[in-house]
Amino acid sequence: MELENVFSMASTIAAISWLVLAVTPLRWEWPAKAAGVATLVLAATYVALIVSFWSRGEGGFDSLSSVASLFEEPGLLLAGWVHYLAFDLLVGIWERGEAARLRIHRLALVPCFFLTFMFGPAGWLSFMAVRHYKEASTS
Repeated sequence: MELENVFSMASTIAAISWLVLAVTPLRWEWPAKAAGVATLVLAATYVALIVSFWSRGEGGFDSLSSVASLFEEPGLLLAGWVHYLAFDLLVGIWERGEAARLRIHRLALVPCFFLTFMFGPAGWLSFMAVRHYKEASTS
């Protein structure tokens, strides 16, 4: 399969999963389970990419320039992208569970989802702020 097709497939799986997490009622459990299955698919895709392309990469993780060299291999760059998609989606599943547990309104959750999907740690930080505010206001 062409790398562009893998990129499109992985990105589409992640986007649909985020959409399902965002638009379905928090009391429903199946959206988180479906997103978990999507994360498994992304993780398997990541492993396949690493196995297929690791030997082609030059560089490593000891310096920024080494990481840049490693990601000059398109298959490893794609593996890095899929890595981000998978882990950000795992964070989103957790955020949804916490939002349901704490009864955080969807209008507060959806911007956090967007930020987590697009900017990972920034979204998690925003969710943690919302979570802290909710916990402080109910104590």
